Amino acid sequence: MPTPTGRVNRGPAAAAGNRRAILAAARRLFAEHGYNVPLHTIAREAGTGQGTLYRHFPTRLDLALAVFETHFAELTAIARDAAPDAFVRLWSHLLDLVVEESAFIEMFIDARRSMPGYDGGHRLRVLVEETLPRAQDAGLVAAGLTTADVLLAVRMAYGIVVTTEGDEDVRAVVAGVLPLDPTP
Repeated sequence: MPTPTGRVNRGPAAAAGNRRAILAAARRLFAEHGYNVPLHTIAREAGTGQGTLYRHFPTRLDLALAVFETHFAELTAIARDAAPDAFVRLWSHLLDLVVEESAFIEMFIDARRSMPGYDGGHRLRVLVEETLPRAQDAGLVAAGLTTADVLLAVRMAYGIVVTTEGDEDVRAVVAGVLPLDPTP
């Protein structure tokens, strides 16, 4: 049935497509404008109304968790690879996320504050713990590097990203936060 605007309202049949469009728009806009991008902007970019967005995702955090769950899936896929360089690829992808989508860290901070049972930090720790020893055994990273060092470096990288001014090459600066070179 046509709406007053002339568009056809497909009702529940459009739900899956609307959800995909909202998630794609949110991922793009979170990356471009950060975690606090207005939700009405995401709905507009997705071609839906705010009501549709809120039916799928009642809160900003619900939306962010859905978007960033894809990041955990990507990181998990890398970590599950038994190759010795899995940690190096995991670290590189994690840095890409911090540099390109600092909203990922902002979402994590919000989740930790408002959802005491949120397990994102634990899940990331497990991925590092699974991959770091293989990289060390293969001589790809420093033997003394610890999981705590890696997680601290992620926090430091985020600090660099959000405080960078001007034309500074953020990726190069962030990459220097955790030297992986196994030689002293």
